[in-house]
Amino acid sequence: MTIQLLFFGITADLVGDNSLDYKIDKPISIQKFKEQLVSDYKVLKNINEFVIAVNEEYANDELIIKDGDVVAIIPPVSGG
Repeated sequence: MTIQLLFFGITADLVGDNSLDYKIDKPISIQKFKEQLVSDYKVLKNINEFVIAVNEEYANDELIIKDGDVVAIIPPVSGG
C-alpha cells in the first residue's frame, strides 16, 4: 500500500523533500503511523507537536490511513 506524504515548513527541511511516496503494510491509525514515521525519520522526533492532515482534513490519532491517502505533516505556525 502506498500513501503520499507532504511536508511543510521545517518538516520539509528536516526530511529533505516536500513530498514522497511512503509504503504502509496495511491501514494504520495516525498514532501508529507517527510511531512508524519517527522510526524511519528520526529527525521528526517532535511529530506530536505537528498537525497531521489526511486528504486535506485535520486528523486525530484514531483516524485510519488507507492506501492512496494523502497525508500532510504540518509544523506549528506563528506570526506577528
